[in-house]
Amino acid sequence: MQRRAAAIYVAFFLVVGAASFSLIATASAPQLSFENPEHELGQGDSFTLNGQEYTVSGISAEMEGGDGGGHGGGGQAHLVRSGTIEFTNESARYTVEWANGSTVTYEGTDWAVTTDNASSSVTLVESIDRAAILQNDTDVENETTTVDGTEYVVERAGDNGSRNLIPVDEYFPEPDTREYEVGDEVDNIENNTATVDSVTPEAATLTYTAPRTNEISVADKAQVTVGSTQYFAYFPDNSTMVLSTNFETYEQYQDETAMQTRMTNGLWGITILSGVSAVFLIGLAYLPSRY
Repeated sequence: MQRRAAAIYVAFFLVVGAASFSLIATASAPQLSFENPEHELGQGDSFTLNGQEYTVSGISAEMEGGDGGGHGGGGQAHLVRSGTIEFTNESARYTVEWANGSTVTYEGTDWAVTTDNASSSVTLVESIDRAAILQNDTDVENETTTVDGTEYVVERAGDNGSRNLIPVDEYFPEPDTREYEVGDEVDNIENNTATVDSVTPEAATLTYTAPRTNEISVADKAQVTVGSTQYFAYFPDNSTMVLSTNFETYEQYQDETAMQTRMTNGLWGITILSGVSAVFLIGLAYLPSRY
């Protein structure tokens, strides 16, 4: 091949490759933006939906992936934004279960639980800490004794060396007993008044209503349900949460992004092919001629 002709072709391919590369370098990525979104919020901001107040309790931006650690392990690091919305249900339903045969702590005292399905009742019998009572009484031994099948508390020997045996039923206080039926109210359950909702052979179930704080996790460029409304969530920066019902805007953004990706890949193909062609032509131009 004549070197002059080769130089012309090489110059052509270099110009084409440079032009395609310049298009790649100067092309701007599609920008996602919403006109008049329903909510544009910062941390601590609130909005009301169907009578319920919602508050943005947190917005975070963390780097993930890359060699520097993060949650994603290796690969290129990228910024991940997310947020949290809180709301309080003022009349949430709570349940407390007292299992049959168990010991529960109520009003600072331990109680043995017995349920009676036939009468739909639950009985609490105070648990007497016999060991603690004996240890606190210096006039008796720390352990009881059993004589002829009867359990006694042993009074310490006096000056005459004699010891008295006191029947445990006479020494220890009679345990308090409380009985509740289905529909009865029980005070001081988690600082609330509960109602005995049901009684089975396995357990008694108590219910009460009280405020409950709930959290909604919000991911970037994802759908989130707040109340009965579905929003598209977007974080344009590290301190702003956008909620919009205009899902068509994001779909259009995805289409534009996909189109740009295809165009960029095509331009890279032209750039690489032009460079390879130029190198190939230079090689051919310097091949020795047989004539």
